Amino acid sequence: MAAQYTSPPDRMAYFEQVWEIVRQIPAGRVSTYGRIAAYLPPPKGMSEQAYRVRGPRMVGGAMAACPADVPWQRVINAQGKVSLRQGEGGEAQRVLLEGEGVEFDDKDRVDLSIYLWNGPSREWLIEQGLLEKP
Repeated sequence: MAAQYTSPPDRMAYFEQVWEIVRQIPAGRVSTYGRIAAYLPPPKGMSEQAYRVRGPRMVGGAMAACPADVPWQRVINAQGKVSLRQGEGGEAQRVLLEGEGVEFDDKDRVDLSIYLWNGPSREWLIEQGLLEKP
């Protein structure tokens, strides 16, 4: 039976991988928790199916603990909305994104068809050890 993690077994190693991907998101672009999770392999012992369900929350945990050099504001939810951060709501995130030229609609959403980052290159993922060489 596969392990049922609510957070990765090597939490800091996973967080470091998440942060390195988020550092690649250019100003004026966004990604989602789920898309960031999809760039990473499931933690050892976790099935791909379980990771698809839990991965976005694991990325959220990494973003809540990220160092100052990680552009945390560029990671939003799959609906194109900023996530509520403990104590400050989403206003700080919105202000930072608007400062980068990201626009919000009248329902406080980012149009992902315009601002969604396509992700790191396959070559970069291989260099980082996140994908196996073909």
